[in-house]
Amino acid sequence: MAFVIMIACLAAYFLPTIVAVLNSKCTNKIGIFILNLLLGWTFIAWVIALVMACGNGVRETIVINNDNSAKTAK
Repeated sequence: MAFVIMIACLAAYFLPTIVAVLNSKCTNKIGIFILNLLLGWTFIAWVIALVMACGNGVRETIVINNDNSAKTAK
């Protein structure tokens, strides 16, 4: 019984890492694991790691080209 409780506690502790591994869009799996391993005992770092694991890790960049110069063909 104690073994089952220990496994459940470890799974809860490493939940951000588990989510990151299962999330195919997560790009920072190693960073999340290290943060979870070293600072996961603090609730704030555990929540940060969980949020990082749930995110998609992709930033969208929009480029607007305002080139108004008229070019004429000769």
